[in-house]
Amino acid sequence: MKTGSKALKAAFAALLVLAVVSPAQAADTATTLIALTPPADLAGVPALPFTGTTVPAFTLPEPSANLVVTPQQGYIGDAFSVSGTGLIANTELSLVWGTNNATWVADVLPNSVNYMGVKFTKINVEMAKVTTDATGAFTYKTKVPSDFGGVHDIYAVVNGASIAHGGYQISRKVSISPKSGPVGTPITVTYTGLGASLYTAGGSVLWDNNFTGEMQALWTRGTATAVIRASGAVGNHVLQVQDGIGITYMNIIQSPVPFANGGYAFFKITKDAGAPASYIVYPKKVTPTVSLRTTLTSLGLDPASSAVATLSKAEGVVGSKTTINVKGMSTTGVHTISWSTVVGSRVNCPTSTCWIYNGIPLGTVDVTSADFSKEVEIPDNLGGFHVIQIKKGDVVEAQVPFYVQESIFNYTDKKGKVLSAGIAKADPNPIPEARNGSGVPTNKFKVGEEFTIAMKGIGWTQLDNTLAVTYDNSYIGYGCGFNSNGYMVIHLKATGAPGTHIIDLHPLMYTNQPSFAGTPYGMLPILTADRDFAGLALGYQLPSVHFAITVTK
Repeated sequence: MKTGSKALKAAFAALLVLAVVSPAQAADTATTLIALTPPADLAGVPALPFTGTTVPAFTLPEPSANLVVTPQQGYIGDAFSVSGTGLIANTELSLVWGTNNATWVADVLPNSVNYMGVKFTKINVEMAKVTTDATGAFTYKTKVPSDFGGVHDIYAVVNGASIAHGGYQISRKVSISPKSGPVGTPITVTYTGLGASLYTAGGSVLWDNNFTGEMQALWTRGTATAVIRASGAVGNHVLQVQDGIGITYMNIIQSPVPFANGGYAFFKITKDAGAPASYIVYPKKVTPTVSLRTTLTSLGLDPASSAVATLSKAEGVVGSKTTINVKGMSTTGVHTISWSTVVGSRVNCPTSTCWIYNGIPLGTVDVTSADFSKEVEIPDNLGGFHVIQIKKGDVVEAQVPFYVQESIFNYTDKKGKVLSAGIAKADPNPIPEARNGSGVPTNKFKVGEEFTIAMKGIGWTQLDNTLAVTYDNSYIGYGCGFNSNGYMVIHLKATGAPGTHIIDLHPLMYTNQPSFAGTPYGMLPILTADRDFAGLALGYQLPSVHFAITVTK
Protein backbone atom coordinates (compact mmCIF):
# COMPACT_ATOMS: atom_id res chain seq x y z
CA MET A 1 0.00 0.00 0.00
CA LYS A 2 1.44 3.36 -1.04
CA THR A 3 1.18 6.16 1.48
CA GLY A 4 2.52 9.13 -0.47
CA SER A 5 3.85 11.22 2.46
CA LYS A 6 5.37 11.12 5.92
CA ALA A 7 2.29 12.87 7.26
CA LEU A 8 0.08 10.13 5.91
CA LYS A 9 2.32 7.46 7.44
CA ALA A 10 2.02 9.19 10.79
CA ALA A 11 -1.74 9.31 10.40
CA PHE A 12 -1.78 5.57 9.76
CA ALA A 13 0.10 4.96 12.97
CA ALA A 14 -2.30 7.13 14.96
CA LEU A 15 -5.43 5.40 13.70
CA LEU A 16 -7.09 2.56 15.54
CA VAL A 17 -7.07 -0.54 13.37
CA LEU A 18 -10.26 -2.51 13.80
CA ALA A 19 -9.95 -5.29 11.25
CA VAL A 20 -8.14 -6.31 8.09
CA VAL A 21 -10.27 -7.31 5.12
CA SER A 22 -9.89 -7.82 1.40
CA PRO A 23 -12.43 -6.39 -1.05
CA ALA A 24 -13.73 -9.80 -2.10
CA GLN A 25 -14.40 -10.98 1.43
CA ALA A 26 -15.38 -9.34 4.68
CA ALA A 27 -14.31 -10.29 8.17
CA ASP A 28 -17.80 -10.26 9.62
CA THR A 29 -20.29 -10.99 6.85
CA ALA A 30 -20.75 -12.98 3.67
CA THR A 31 -20.78 -11.47 0.20
CA THR A 32 -24.11 -9.83 -0.57
CA LEU A 33 -24.79 -9.84 -4.31
CA ILE A 34 -27.84 -7.71 -5.04
CA ALA A 35 -29.88 -7.11 -8.18
CA LEU A 36 -30.77 -3.58 -7.20
CA THR A 37 -34.32 -2.29 -7.00
CA PRO A 38 -34.59 1.28 -8.31
CA PRO A 39 -35.82 3.89 -5.81
CA ALA A 40 -39.58 4.31 -6.06
CA ASP A 41 -39.27 8.12 -6.10
CA LEU A 42 -36.71 8.24 -8.89
CA ALA A 43 -37.68 10.88 -11.46
CA GLY A 44 -38.34 10.00 -15.08
CA VAL A 45 -39.27 6.35 -14.60
CA PRO A 46 -42.28 5.40 -16.72
CA ALA A 47 -44.77 2.84 -15.51
CA LEU A 48 -44.92 -0.58 -17.10
CA PRO A 49 -46.48 -0.13 -20.55
CA PHE A 50 -50.17 -0.34 -21.42
CA THR A 51 -52.21 -1.75 -18.50
CA GLY A 52 -49.08 -2.30 -16.40
CA THR A 53 -50.31 -5.77 -15.48
CA THR A 54 -47.84 -8.60 -15.97
CA VAL A 55 -49.32 -11.83 -17.27
CA PRO A 56 -48.45 -15.40 -16.24
CA ALA A 57 -46.55 -17.71 -18.54
CA PHE A 58 -48.44 -19.05 -21.54
CA THR A 59 -47.67 -21.67 -24.15
CA LEU A 60 -46.63 -20.99 -27.74
CA PRO A 61 -48.16 -23.80 -29.78
CA GLU A 62 -47.33 -24.25 -33.46
CA PRO A 63 -48.67 -23.36 -35.91
CA SER A 64 -49.76 -19.86 -34.90
CA ALA A 65 -51.69 -17.25 -36.83
CA ASN A 66 -50.09 -13.91 -37.72
CA LEU A 67 -51.10 -10.62 -36.19
CA VAL A 68 -50.96 -7.67 -38.58
CA VAL A 69 -49.19 -4.70 -36.98
CA THR A 70 -49.45 -1.42 -38.90
CA PRO A 71 -46.97 0.23 -39.13
CA GLN A 72 -44.38 -2.20 -37.80
CA GLN A 73 -41.94 0.36 -36.43
CA GLY A 74 -41.89 3.89 -35.07
CA TYR A 75 -41.07 6.14 -32.13
CA ILE A 76 -42.56 6.55 -28.67
CA GLY A 77 -45.95 8.25 -29.00
CA ASP A 78 -46.59 7.12 -32.59
CA ALA A 79 -49.94 5.50 -33.42
CA PHE A 80 -50.14 1.89 -34.54
CA SER A 81 -52.74 -0.87 -34.75
CA VAL A 82 -52.85 -4.61 -34.15
CA SER A 83 -55.29 -6.72 -36.18
CA GLY A 84 -56.14 -10.38 -36.33
CA THR A 85 -58.28 -12.43 -38.71
CA GLY A 86 -59.50 -16.02 -38.85
CA LEU A 87 -59.25 -16.49 -35.09
CA ILE A 88 -61.79 -17.99 -32.70
CA ALA A 89 -65.11 -16.18 -33.25
CA ASN A 90 -66.80 -14.09 -30.58
CA THR A 91 -64.04 -14.68 -28.05
CA GLU A 92 -62.27 -12.38 -25.61
CA LEU A 93 -58.51 -12.38 -26.13
CA SER A 94 -55.71 -10.88 -24.11
CA LEU A 95 -53.21 -8.90 -26.18
CA VAL A 96 -49.78 -9.29 -24.62
CA TRP A 97 -46.71 -7.06 -25.10
CA GLY A 98 -43.27 -8.62 -24.60
CA THR A 99 -40.75 -6.41 -22.82
CA ASN A 100 -38.06 -6.49 -20.13
CA ASN A 101 -37.03 -5.23 -16.74
CA ALA A 102 -33.40 -4.22 -16.27
CA THR A 103 -31.23 -3.25 -13.34
CA TRP A 104 -27.72 -2.95 -11.93
CA VAL A 105 -26.01 -5.61 -9.84
CA ALA A 106 -23.73 -4.79 -6.91
CA ASP A 107 -21.76 -6.68 -4.28
CA VAL A 108 -22.44 -4.77 -1.07
CA LEU A 109 -19.83 -5.37 1.64
CA PRO A 110 -19.10 -3.81 5.03
CA ASN A 111 -15.86 -2.36 3.69
CA SER A 112 -16.75 -1.55 0.08
CA VAL A 113 -19.22 -1.84 -2.78
CA ASN A 114 -18.25 -3.71 -5.94
CA TYR A 115 -19.89 -3.11 -9.32
CA MET A 116 -20.91 -6.50 -10.70
CA GLY A 117 -22.76 -5.72 -13.94
CA VAL A 118 -26.33 -5.58 -15.20
CA LYS A 119 -29.33 -7.90 -15.29
CA PHE A 120 -32.12 -8.15 -17.85
CA THR A 121 -35.35 -10.08 -17.21
CA LYS A 122 -37.99 -10.79 -19.84
CA ILE A 123 -41.60 -10.10 -18.86
CA ASN A 124 -44.99 -9.93 -20.57
CA VAL A 125 -47.51 -7.15 -19.99
CA GLU A 126 -51.16 -7.09 -20.94
CA MET A 127 -51.92 -4.49 -23.60
CA ALA A 128 -55.70 -4.79 -23.59
CA LYS A 129 -58.65 -7.16 -23.73
CA VAL A 130 -60.17 -7.47 -27.22
CA THR A 131 -63.13 -9.49 -28.49
CA THR A 132 -63.25 -11.06 -31.91
CA ASP A 133 -66.29 -10.70 -34.14
CA ALA A 134 -68.30 -13.43 -35.78
CA THR A 135 -65.52 -13.94 -38.36
CA GLY A 136 -62.77 -14.17 -35.73
CA ALA A 137 -61.39 -10.71 -36.50
CA PHE A 138 -60.44 -7.74 -34.31
CA THR A 139 -58.53 -4.44 -34.56
CA TYR A 140 -56.90 -2.66 -31.65
CA LYS A 141 -55.55 0.88 -32.02
CA THR A 142 -53.01 2.36 -29.61
CA LYS A 143 -49.78 4.39 -29.34
CA VAL A 144 -46.19 3.33 -28.78
CA PRO A 145 -45.55 3.35 -25.01
CA SER A 146 -42.51 4.72 -23.23
CA ASP A 147 -40.55 1.48 -23.18
CA PHE A 148 -37.28 -0.12 -24.17
CA GLY A 149 -36.35 0.08 -27.83
CA GLY A 150 -36.03 -2.77 -30.26
CA VAL A 151 -38.43 -5.51 -31.27
CA HIS A 152 -41.37 -6.32 -28.97
CA ASP A 153 -43.38 -9.50 -29.44
CA ILE A 154 -47.15 -9.14 -29.45
CA TYR A 155 -49.32 -12.17 -28.67
CA ALA A 156 -53.03 -12.90 -28.70
CA VAL A 157 -53.58 -15.21 -25.73
CA VAL A 158 -56.62 -17.24 -24.73
CA ASN A 159 -56.86 -19.99 -22.12
CA GLY A 160 -53.13 -19.86 -21.39
CA ALA A 161 -52.00 -20.28 -25.00
CA SER A 162 -50.98 -17.88 -27.74
CA ILE A 163 -53.06 -18.29 -30.87
CA ALA A 164 -51.52 -15.45 -32.89
CA HIS A 165 -48.24 -13.55 -32.92
CA GLY A 166 -46.83 -10.30 -34.30
CA GLY A 167 -44.28 -7.68 -33.36
CA TYR A 168 -43.41 -3.99 -33.22
CA GLN A 169 -40.04 -2.26 -33.31
CA ILE A 170 -39.43 0.89 -31.23
CA SER A 171 -36.78 2.96 -32.97
CA ARG A 172 -34.19 5.31 -31.47
CA LYS A 173 -34.39 9.07 -31.48
CA VAL A 174 -32.06 11.85 -30.28
CA SER A 175 -33.25 15.31 -29.25
CA ILE A 176 -31.49 18.20 -27.53
CA SER A 177 -32.56 21.37 -25.74
CA PRO A 178 -31.63 24.13 -26.26
CA LYS A 179 -30.25 24.04 -29.79
CA SER A 180 -28.03 27.11 -29.52
CA GLY A 181 -26.24 29.21 -26.95
CA PRO A 182 -22.81 30.44 -25.80
CA VAL A 183 -19.86 28.28 -24.78
CA GLY A 184 -20.71 26.46 -21.55
CA THR A 185 -24.44 26.22 -22.23
CA PRO A 186 -25.91 23.12 -20.50
CA ILE A 187 -27.49 20.94 -23.19
CA THR A 188 -30.09 18.37 -22.19
CA VAL A 189 -29.72 15.30 -24.39
CA THR A 190 -32.65 12.89 -24.56
CA TYR A 191 -32.21 9.52 -26.21
CA THR A 192 -35.26 7.26 -26.52
CA GLY A 193 -35.34 3.66 -27.64
CA LEU A 194 -32.37 2.25 -25.75
CA GLY A 195 -32.75 -1.49 -25.47
CA ALA A 196 -32.70 -4.17 -22.78
CA SER A 197 -29.78 -6.29 -23.89
CA LEU A 198 -26.04 -5.85 -23.71
CA TYR A 199 -25.59 -4.55 -27.26
CA THR A 200 -28.56 -2.19 -27.12
CA ALA A 201 -28.60 -0.83 -23.56
CA GLY A 202 -25.76 1.70 -23.83
CA GLY A 203 -25.55 4.95 -25.77
CA SER A 204 -22.19 6.57 -26.54
CA VAL A 205 -22.39 10.38 -26.68
CA LEU A 206 -20.09 12.00 -29.23
CA TRP A 207 -19.42 15.75 -29.56
CA ASP A 208 -17.76 16.57 -32.88
CA ASN A 209 -16.55 12.95 -33.00
CA ASN A 210 -15.07 13.14 -29.51
CA PHE A 211 -16.30 10.56 -27.00
CA THR A 212 -17.98 12.45 -24.16
CA GLY A 213 -19.51 9.65 -22.11
CA GLU A 214 -22.05 6.90 -21.78
CA MET A 215 -25.84 6.95 -21.36
CA GLN A 216 -27.92 4.16 -19.85
CA ALA A 217 -31.64 3.71 -19.26
CA LEU A 218 -32.00 0.48 -17.33
CA TRP A 219 -34.24 2.03 -14.68
CA THR A 220 -35.92 4.54 -17.01
CA ARG A 221 -37.13 1.91 -19.50
CA GLY A 222 -35.13 2.94 -22.53
CA THR A 223 -35.24 6.74 -22.21
CA ALA A 224 -31.91 8.27 -21.22
CA THR A 225 -31.47 11.92 -20.26
CA ALA A 226 -28.10 13.58 -19.70
CA VAL A 227 -26.63 17.07 -19.60
CA ILE A 228 -23.40 18.06 -21.34
CA ARG A 229 -22.01 21.55 -21.96
CA ALA A 230 -21.32 23.28 -25.25
CA SER A 231 -17.65 23.63 -26.06
CA GLY A 232 -15.56 24.75 -29.00
CA ALA A 233 -15.59 27.53 -31.57
CA VAL A 234 -18.52 29.69 -32.60
CA GLY A 235 -20.62 27.83 -35.17
CA ASN A 236 -22.37 24.50 -35.64
CA HIS A 237 -21.37 21.38 -33.72
CA VAL A 238 -22.59 17.81 -34.14
CA LEU A 239 -23.87 15.76 -31.21
CA GLN A 240 -24.35 12.06 -31.85
CA VAL A 241 -25.60 9.20 -29.72
CA GLN A 242 -24.58 5.78 -31.03
CA ASP A 243 -25.12 2.43 -29.36
CA GLY A 244 -22.24 0.50 -27.90
CA ILE A 245 -21.01 -1.48 -24.92
CA GLY A 246 -19.12 1.50 -23.60
CA ILE A 247 -17.55 3.02 -26.69
CA THR A 248 -19.32 3.27 -30.04
CA TYR A 249 -20.13 0.21 -32.14
CA MET A 250 -19.32 1.86 -35.45
CA ASN A 251 -20.97 -0.60 -37.85
CA ILE A 252 -23.91 -1.72 -35.75
CA ILE A 253 -26.11 -1.71 -38.88
CA GLN A 254 -24.26 -4.91 -39.87
CA SER A 255 -24.84 -6.49 -36.45
CA PRO A 256 -27.69 -8.71 -35.21
CA VAL A 257 -29.30 -5.52 -33.81
CA PRO A 258 -29.21 -3.16 -36.83
CA PHE A 259 -32.10 -1.12 -35.44
CA ALA A 260 -29.83 0.21 -32.66
CA ASN A 261 -28.29 2.79 -34.98
CA GLY A 262 -28.60 5.98 -32.90
CA GLY A 263 -29.10 9.52 -34.12
CA TYR A 264 -27.71 13.04 -34.12
CA ALA A 265 -28.54 16.71 -33.60
CA PHE A 266 -26.88 20.07 -34.29
CA PHE A 267 -25.98 22.68 -31.68
CA LYS A 268 -24.92 26.19 -32.66
CA ILE A 269 -22.46 28.02 -30.40
CA THR A 270 -23.38 31.69 -30.67
CA LYS A 271 -20.50 33.31 -28.77
CA ASP A 272 -17.80 32.95 -26.14
CA ALA A 273 -19.10 34.95 -23.18
CA GLY A 274 -16.17 34.01 -20.94
CA ALA A 275 -15.51 31.11 -18.60
CA PRO A 276 -18.53 30.29 -16.41
CA ALA A 277 -17.98 29.77 -12.69
CA SER A 278 -17.32 26.31 -11.28
CA TYR A 279 -20.34 24.47 -9.92
CA ILE A 280 -21.44 21.04 -8.73
CA VAL A 281 -24.76 19.28 -9.36
CA TYR A 282 -25.93 16.51 -7.03
CA PRO A 283 -28.71 14.14 -8.06
CA LYS A 284 -32.14 14.68 -6.55
CA LYS A 285 -32.60 12.90 -3.25
CA VAL A 286 -34.31 9.54 -3.56
CA THR A 287 -35.19 6.83 -1.07
CA PRO A 288 -32.54 4.06 -1.04
CA THR A 289 -33.75 0.49 -1.50
CA VAL A 290 -30.71 -1.11 0.18
CA SER A 291 -30.19 -0.60 3.92
CA LEU A 292 -26.58 -1.85 4.06
CA ARG A 293 -23.96 0.87 4.64
CA THR A 294 -20.19 0.68 4.44
CA THR A 295 -18.44 0.37 7.85
CA LEU A 296 -21.81 -0.28 9.54
CA THR A 297 -21.31 -3.75 10.99
CA SER A 298 -21.71 -5.64 14.24
CA LEU A 299 -17.93 -5.82 14.62
CA GLY A 300 -17.04 -4.73 18.14
CA LEU A 301 -20.65 -3.90 19.05
CA ASP A 302 -21.67 -4.37 22.69
CA PRO A 303 -24.34 -7.10 22.57
CA ALA A 304 -25.87 -5.74 25.79
CA SER A 305 -26.25 -2.19 24.47
CA SER A 306 -29.69 -0.92 23.49
CA ALA A 307 -28.56 2.67 22.89
CA VAL A 308 -29.89 4.40 19.78
CA ALA A 309 -27.94 7.14 18.00
CA THR A 310 -29.38 9.69 15.56
CA LEU A 311 -27.90 12.71 13.80
CA SER A 312 -29.19 16.25 13.34
CA LYS A 313 -27.83 16.04 9.80
CA ALA A 314 -26.97 12.70 8.20
CA GLU A 315 -25.04 14.04 5.20
CA GLY A 316 -22.65 16.84 4.37
CA VAL A 317 -19.22 17.75 3.01
CA VAL A 318 -15.92 17.45 4.86
CA GLY A 319 -15.62 20.16 7.50
CA SER A 320 -19.36 20.39 8.07
CA LYS A 321 -20.84 19.71 11.49
CA THR A 322 -23.55 17.47 12.84
CA THR A 323 -24.93 16.75 16.30
CA ILE A 324 -25.07 13.17 17.46
CA ASN A 325 -27.98 12.42 19.81
CA VAL A 326 -27.83 9.20 21.81
CA LYS A 327 -30.61 7.74 23.94
CA GLY A 328 -30.56 4.70 26.18
CA MET A 329 -26.89 4.47 27.14
CA SER A 330 -26.20 1.80 29.74
CA THR A 331 -22.53 2.70 30.30
CA THR A 332 -21.14 5.85 31.91
CA GLY A 333 -17.84 7.67 32.06
CA VAL A 334 -15.59 8.97 29.29
CA HIS A 335 -16.44 7.57 25.86
CA THR A 336 -14.63 8.12 22.55
CA ILE A 337 -16.53 9.39 19.52
CA SER A 338 -14.90 7.65 16.56
CA TRP A 339 -15.20 8.02 12.79
CA SER A 340 -15.18 4.56 11.19
CA THR A 341 -13.42 4.56 7.85
CA VAL A 342 -10.83 2.67 5.82
CA VAL A 343 -7.26 3.30 4.66
CA GLY A 344 -5.55 1.73 1.66
CA SER A 345 -5.60 1.55 -2.11
CA ARG A 346 -6.28 -0.79 -5.01
CA VAL A 347 -2.64 -0.87 -6.12
CA ASN A 348 -1.50 -4.53 -6.19
CA CYS A 349 -4.99 -5.47 -5.02
CA PRO A 350 -6.12 -8.20 -4.40
CA THR A 351 -2.74 -9.98 -4.28
CA SER A 352 -1.92 -8.17 -1.03
CA THR A 353 -3.81 -6.30 1.69
CA CYS A 354 -5.98 -3.72 -0.05
CA TRP A 355 -7.36 -1.66 2.78
CA ILE A 356 -8.06 -1.83 6.48
CA TYR A 357 -10.71 -0.47 8.81
CA ASN A 358 -9.56 2.52 10.82
CA GLY A 359 -11.10 4.79 13.39
CA ILE A 360 -10.45 8.55 13.50
CA PRO A 361 -11.16 10.15 16.90
CA LEU A 362 -13.73 12.97 16.72
CA GLY A 363 -13.56 13.79 20.44
CA THR A 364 -14.76 12.42 23.75
CA VAL A 365 -17.90 12.71 25.81
CA ASP A 366 -18.38 12.15 29.54
CA VAL A 367 -21.59 10.12 29.74
CA THR A 368 -23.40 10.78 33.01
CA SER A 369 -26.92 9.76 32.03
CA ALA A 370 -28.75 7.58 29.53
CA ASP A 371 -29.11 10.42 27.00
CA PHE A 372 -26.64 12.95 25.64
CA SER A 373 -25.90 15.16 22.62
CA LYS A 374 -22.55 16.14 21.12
CA GLU A 375 -21.60 18.21 18.08
CA VAL A 376 -18.82 16.81 15.88
CA GLU A 377 -16.98 17.98 12.77
CA ILE A 378 -16.73 15.72 9.73
CA PRO A 379 -13.04 14.95 9.13
CA ASP A 380 -11.16 15.80 5.94
CA ASN A 381 -11.14 12.24 4.76
CA LEU A 382 -12.76 9.79 2.36
CA GLY A 383 -16.26 10.40 1.06
CA GLY A 384 -19.21 8.04 0.98
CA PHE A 385 -20.85 6.27 3.89
CA HIS A 386 -19.08 6.16 7.25
CA VAL A 387 -20.25 5.41 10.76
CA ILE A 388 -19.96 7.63 13.83
CA GLN A 389 -19.42 5.36 16.82
CA ILE A 390 -19.66 5.90 20.59
CA LYS A 391 -17.06 3.64 22.17
CA LYS A 392 -16.19 2.63 25.70
CA GLY A 393 -12.64 1.44 25.25
CA ASP A 394 -12.75 -0.81 22.20
CA VAL A 395 -16.45 -1.65 22.59
CA VAL A 396 -19.04 0.13 20.42
CA GLU A 397 -22.06 1.22 22.48
CA ALA A 398 -23.93 3.08 19.71
CA GLN A 399 -23.38 3.93 16.06
CA VAL A 400 -25.05 5.76 13.20
CA PRO A 401 -24.13 6.26 9.50
CA PHE A 402 -23.16 9.60 7.93
CA TYR A 403 -22.76 10.26 4.20
CA VAL A 404 -19.88 12.48 3.06
CA GLN A 405 -20.67 14.32 -0.17
CA GLU A 406 -18.05 15.09 -2.77
CA SER A 407 -17.21 18.80 -2.94
CA ILE A 408 -15.08 21.29 -4.87
CA PHE A 409 -12.01 22.42 -2.96
CA ASN A 410 -12.11 26.21 -2.59
CA TYR A 411 -8.91 28.26 -2.57
CA THR A 412 -9.45 31.10 -0.11
CA ASP A 413 -7.54 34.09 1.26
CA LYS A 414 -6.83 34.70 4.95
CA LYS A 415 -10.28 36.23 5.40
CA GLY A 416 -12.04 33.22 3.89
CA LYS A 417 -12.90 34.85 0.58
CA VAL A 418 -12.99 32.31 -2.27
CA LEU A 419 -10.24 33.07 -4.78
CA SER A 420 -10.87 30.07 -7.02
CA ALA A 421 -13.26 27.12 -6.92
CA GLY A 422 -11.10 24.11 -7.56
CA ILE A 423 -8.78 25.51 -10.22
CA ALA A 424 -5.15 26.57 -9.76
CA LYS A 425 -1.88 26.95 -11.59
CA ALA A 426 -0.02 23.75 -10.76
CA ASP A 427 2.62 23.69 -8.06
CA PRO A 428 5.97 22.98 -9.78
CA ASN A 429 6.84 20.55 -6.96
CA PRO A 430 3.53 18.76 -6.35
CA ILE A 431 4.72 15.65 -4.49
CA PRO A 432 3.15 15.33 -2.04
CA GLU A 433 0.11 17.41 -2.92
CA ALA A 434 -0.56 20.02 -0.23
CA ARG A 435 -3.87 19.01 1.37
CA ASN A 436 -4.97 22.63 1.81
CA GLY A 437 -4.38 23.66 -1.76
CA SER A 438 -1.93 22.69 -4.47
CA GLY A 439 -0.93 25.63 -6.65
CA VAL A 440 -1.81 29.28 -7.23
CA PRO A 441 -5.54 29.95 -7.66
CA THR A 442 -6.44 31.23 -11.14
CA ASN A 443 -8.42 30.06 -14.16
CA LYS A 444 -6.38 31.78 -16.88
CA PHE A 445 -3.56 29.87 -18.57
CA LYS A 446 -1.34 30.01 -21.61
CA VAL A 447 -1.28 27.07 -24.00
CA GLY A 448 0.78 24.29 -22.47
CA GLU A 449 0.60 25.59 -18.90
CA GLU A 450 -0.17 22.98 -16.28
CA PHE A 451 -3.14 23.49 -14.00
CA THR A 452 -4.95 21.48 -11.36
CA ILE A 453 -8.51 20.71 -10.37
CA ALA A 454 -9.02 19.79 -6.70
CA MET A 455 -11.88 17.92 -5.04
CA LYS A 456 -12.60 16.74 -1.50
CA GLY A 457 -14.68 13.83 -0.18
CA ILE A 458 -13.92 11.31 -2.91
CA GLY A 459 -14.86 7.80 -1.77
CA TRP A 460 -13.29 4.35 -1.98
CA THR A 461 -15.88 1.94 -3.39
CA GLN A 462 -16.04 0.99 -7.05
CA LEU A 463 -18.92 3.46 -7.36
CA ASP A 464 -17.28 6.58 -5.88
CA ASN A 465 -13.48 6.30 -5.74
CA THR A 466 -12.99 7.92 -9.13
CA LEU A 467 -14.28 10.70 -11.36
CA ALA A 468 -14.07 10.70 -15.15
CA VAL A 469 -12.62 13.84 -16.75
CA THR A 470 -13.65 15.39 -20.05
CA TYR A 471 -11.89 18.35 -21.69
CA ASP A 472 -14.07 20.14 -24.24
CA ASN A 473 -16.38 17.11 -24.22
CA SER A 474 -13.56 14.68 -24.94
CA TYR A 475 -12.97 11.95 -22.35
CA ILE A 476 -9.29 12.08 -21.39
CA GLY A 477 -9.02 9.98 -18.23
CA TYR A 478 -9.99 9.75 -14.58
CA GLY A 479 -8.83 10.80 -11.13
CA CYS A 480 -8.92 8.75 -7.93
CA GLY A 481 -9.17 9.90 -4.33
CA PHE A 482 -8.74 6.64 -2.41
CA ASN A 483 -5.01 6.52 -1.62
CA SER A 484 -5.05 10.26 -0.86
CA ASN A 485 -7.88 9.89 1.69
CA GLY A 486 -10.54 11.68 -0.30
CA TYR A 487 -8.43 14.60 -1.59
CA MET A 488 -8.11 14.42 -5.38
CA VAL A 489 -5.88 16.75 -7.41
CA ILE A 490 -6.02 16.27 -11.18
CA HIS A 491 -3.18 17.69 -13.31
CA LEU A 492 -4.00 18.90 -16.83
CA LYS A 493 -2.42 20.97 -19.59
CA ALA A 494 -4.20 23.98 -21.06
CA THR A 495 -4.81 23.30 -24.76
CA GLY A 496 -6.84 24.72 -27.60
CA ALA A 497 -7.45 28.10 -29.16
CA PRO A 498 -7.59 31.24 -27.00
CA GLY A 499 -10.91 31.48 -25.21
CA THR A 500 -13.08 29.36 -22.94
CA HIS A 501 -12.52 25.65 -22.49
CA ILE A 502 -14.82 23.30 -20.59
CA ILE A 503 -13.75 20.64 -18.07
CA ASP A 504 -16.39 18.33 -16.62
CA LEU A 505 -16.17 15.51 -14.07
CA HIS A 506 -18.67 12.65 -14.04
CA PRO A 507 -19.23 9.50 -11.94
CA LEU A 508 -17.40 6.42 -13.13
CA MET A 509 -17.75 2.72 -12.25
CA TYR A 510 -14.22 1.56 -11.44
CA THR A 511 -13.54 -1.94 -12.79
CA ASN A 512 -9.74 -2.27 -12.77
CA GLN A 513 -8.94 -3.51 -9.24
CA PRO A 514 -10.53 -5.67 -8.11
CA SER A 515 -11.93 -6.68 -11.47
CA PHE A 516 -14.91 -8.93 -12.10
CA ALA A 517 -16.37 -10.61 -15.16
CA GLY A 518 -19.40 -9.10 -16.86
CA THR A 519 -19.05 -5.43 -15.90
CA PRO A 520 -19.92 -3.38 -19.00
CA TYR A 521 -19.73 0.42 -19.05
CA GLY A 522 -16.82 0.41 -16.60
CA MET A 523 -14.13 3.12 -16.62
CA LEU A 524 -16.32 5.52 -18.62
CA PRO A 525 -18.09 8.79 -17.77
CA ILE A 526 -21.67 7.88 -16.80
CA LEU A 527 -23.69 10.86 -18.03
CA THR A 528 -26.97 9.46 -16.67
CA ALA A 529 -25.74 8.84 -13.10
CA ASP A 530 -28.36 11.20 -11.66
CA ARG A 531 -31.19 8.82 -12.55
CA ASP A 532 -29.79 5.47 -13.67
CA PHE A 533 -26.88 4.41 -11.48
CA ALA A 534 -26.33 1.62 -8.96
CA GLY A 535 -25.31 4.02 -6.20
CA LEU A 536 -28.73 5.66 -6.06
CA ALA A 537 -30.23 2.47 -4.65
CA LEU A 538 -27.60 2.51 -1.89
CA GLY A 539 -28.05 6.16 -0.90
CA TYR A 540 -25.04 7.57 -2.79
CA GLN A 541 -25.32 11.11 -4.18
CA LEU A 542 -22.60 11.25 -6.82
CA PRO A 543 -22.49 14.60 -8.60
CA SER A 544 -21.40 15.94 -11.94
CA VAL A 545 -18.85 18.74 -11.46
CA HIS A 546 -18.27 21.59 -13.88
CA PHE A 547 -15.23 23.80 -14.43
CA ALA A 548 -14.01 26.17 -17.11
CA ILE A 549 -10.71 27.89 -17.91
CA THR A 550 -9.62 30.72 -20.18
CA VAL A 551 -6.74 30.00 -22.52
CA THR A 552 -4.81 33.17 -23.31
CA LYS A 553 -2.37 33.97 -26.08
